[in-house]
Amino acid sequence: MKTNQIIAIIVLLTTCIVHAQYVIKDGTDLLNLKKVPQEKAYIDHNGPLVLSGEYLYYSIHCFNAQTNNPTNISTVGYVSLVNEAREYVFEHKVKLNKGHGYGDFFITTDMPSGRYKLLGYTQWMKNSGISQVFKDDIIIINPYLADQAPLLNKTPPNVEKNTLEKISVSDSSIITLKTPKASYLPREKVNLSIKNYKGALGHGSYTLKVKRKEEIDVPSALNSITYGNAYFNADKEIKQTIGDSIFLPEQRGELVYGTVTNANSGLPAENLPVVISIPGKESLLKFSKTDQNGNFYSYIRKDRKNPMAVIQVADQSETYTIEKGKPSHIDLTELSFANFRLSKELADYITGRSVLNQIENQFFGAKPDSILQSNPIDIFNGGIPEVIVLDEYTRFPTLEETLIEVVNFAGFRKANTSDTYIRIGQDFKSYDEEYNDFPAIVLIDGVFIPHHEQIRTYDARNIEKISLTRDQFRLGQKEYQGIISIETFEGDFLETYTSKNSLVVPFRQPVAKKNYFIQSYQSEDDSYDRIPDYRRMLFWKPTFNISDSDYQFEFFTSDLEGTYEIILNGFTTYGKPLTIIKEIEVTDKNLN
Repeated sequence: MKTNQIIAIIVLLTTCIVHAQYVIKDGTDLLNLKKVPQEKAYIDHNGPLVLSGEYLYYSIHCFNAQTNNPTNISTVGYVSLVNEAREYVFEHKVKLNKGHGYGDFFITTDMPSGRYKLLGYTQWMKNSGISQVFKDDIIIINPYLADQAPLLNKTPPNVEKNTLEKISVSDSSIITLKTPKASYLPREKVNLSIKNYKGALGHGSYTLKVKRKEEIDVPSALNSITYGNAYFNADKEIKQTIGDSIFLPEQRGELVYGTVTNANSGLPAENLPVVISIPGKESLLKFSKTDQNGNFYSYIRKDRKNPMAVIQVADQSETYTIEKGKPSHIDLTELSFANFRLSKELADYITGRSVLNQIENQFFGAKPDSILQSNPIDIFNGGIPEVIVLDEYTRFPTLEETLIEVVNFAGFRKANTSDTYIRIGQDFKSYDEEYNDFPAIVLIDGVFIPHHEQIRTYDARNIEKISLTRDQFRLGQKEYQGIISIETFEGDFLETYTSKNSLVVPFRQPVAKKNYFIQSYQSEDDSYDRIPDYRRMLFWKPTFNISDSDYQFEFFTSDLEGTYEIILNGFTTYGKPLTIIKEIEVTDKNLN
């Protein structure tokens, strides 16, 4: 199905969102829903064994379950870690770029040892339950806690059989990994060549990693080929029928939704405008309207900077109750865990690895990852604002007086309804437009102010600057004349903001995209000579697209000797899974 057809279906669906999910109304509704392909997901990670003080790195790949191509349905994926009590240790929201995303999680010293499960899914996948969700084993060992009982149980519950069987699958007929030699000294540069011999047959999205081969028996992680076999029979479409509730896909961004009810009658508030604002210097505004059941929805597409949202109903004639929707979790009852047990023979190994982790973490500041900056959000939509820094003028006590005495083209006015509002004068010299009496869009630290009279006497001594544009804007179905953005010195207006028919709620952010640190030992740079290097992960490139025949990478070995695996793992553009593994040795004795 073409992308625009899928979008049309999703738009149709979102006209009737219920409190937590969507209910299939009739046969036509069901038919449209079944035209939207189901999805499946794969997670590449650096497990399965992770100790306290180490990072769990992951890369998520989401696919159209019918075509095995990267999904064009969901733009948001989820990665979760669940313990044996079926409790969520974390649930990360991951922005997907053409079906791919990545993140990481630091294993702290307060996480207990145990068997865990790494889950990968989209909201749309949750309609098929736990069988559709990606699942892989993670073993966490925390030597800093005395209680190791979870890994010492002789008969752990819900154990998967034969999970310690080693699975080694490699397909090098299309793509090969080459290094000049098989053995390297500590801190030596490794030149890695990736050759694609089959042209378009090798094009695709992959994860490239170089990690220390596990020294002890642990469950084998699912590589792309074993995953392809395990999830070959994944659902191709939803199985629900008329009257069933389903999870909606987040096709146009992060879905924020909820309900509005009349606080006095308890009845759904129908056809009410709802404004959702994401506060901050780079604020976002989204408009919605409630349906006949009081439900509203909106999609957040841009990379927001604030983990909070302000949801407001502009109508002041009644008092309303606003509730933000929250999707329920997947039923984890049938989830099983790996058959892994600690033994006394592993004590020395665990102690030694933990000591090296402590040393490595002591020097983390010298090897930092960097957060990738997203494109800045322009609240003025391309307009060039006039900026007034109030310290450059005589100070006046209230916002109303400041607009009169300092700010050109803006001031408070009375509408026919006797409600006071801020009006920005039109620019008739630059634009040929009819006169209007539209109010301005007013933001204070990014918080949308629906009722301007409540800020007439706002203490202007808190204000650092005021920016405004005189262009006309349309928010939802309402016209506005200009935007005025007020920034306080502390940027904390949200902390004290209270307004009738408004709700401030947490809105979990997607994980930040990073440039992961790559250690280098160049001859002219001796800054790392005295810094210990006990990296087990020598190289991590969570997303790597192959569209050519030859790629060159380089990385440096660490002080930690042993066998390392170079692993290219992923999927071609037509859905074929590929896993290529090459081993190298790191030793202080050159064996070449």
